[in-house]
Amino acid sequence: MEPIVALTIAGSDSGGGAGIQADLRTFAAFEVHGTCAITAVTAQNTLGVSDVLAVDPGLVEAQVRAVVEDFAVTAVKTGMLARPATVERVAELAREGLLPHLVVDPVLVSSTGHALMDAGGARAYRESLLPYATVATPNLREACVLSGVDVRDVTTYDDMVALATTLLAFGPTYVLVKGGHFAESTLTERRAPDILVGAGDVVVYDAERVSTSNDHGTGCSLSAAICAGLGLGRSLQDATRDAKSFVLAALLGGASWRLGAGHGPIDHLGWNK
Repeated sequence: MEPIVALTIAGSDSGGGAGIQADLRTFAAFEVHGTCAITAVTAQNTLGVSDVLAVDPGLVEAQVRAVVEDFAVTAVKTGMLARPATVERVAELAREGLLPHLVVDPVLVSSTGHALMDAGGARAYRESLLPYATVATPNLREACVLSGVDVRDVTTYDDMVALATTLLAFGPTYVLVKGGHFAESTLTERRAPDILVGAGDVVVYDAERVSTSNDHGTGCSLSAAICAGLGLGRSLQDATRDAKSFVLAALLGGASWRLGAGHGPIDHLGWNK
């Protein structure tokens, strides 16, 4: 069997839990050949991000063009883009038709609170890149930043649907608002719901909340799994369902690991089946 090819455009995580590293492991778990364009180098571990060096947007573009000129890329995802100029450069590539089945994960802030996007990033996403997304996959906090809503005001499923509907107005075909990281919300104390919204279409993907500190890179992994599913020819609804199941299994598999002193990685490759 010859594998299909997917592309991730994202930052590097030196701790190996999120970013490019998580994306490539996720692609491998779905038996997809992963290619990449690195947008930033981060100094980070399970405790947080200590430094970031963004890659010049021109070099990001060169990496993407080098890949798509040689490989038959079937699906693409974006993660940390670091600079508004990089968001705009990726949007130009999408405008050229070079980024099929585009999954946009609008990474703005790390789970430990470190800014992963320069000022103006939210506006660049709204105005430049979201119009080319097959699906945008913000977590609840990112969706609120992009929509200008206070996250403390989001406490129901209807609130999440309203957020997604607001983001749909910026042009993506679908929006998946992820609720998994926000245990402080009454919405997600015991569950981890993700809500997919399109034109006239609302689907709730619910799952148990796994009690573990090893949850670093779950958002990256979910969007990468959706990307892999789209590349394999699955519908967005099926790809999202499979991605949700994949992340749940990976959380359960790595729940008891002690890799680092903070938020460790998940079990992408099913080592603890």
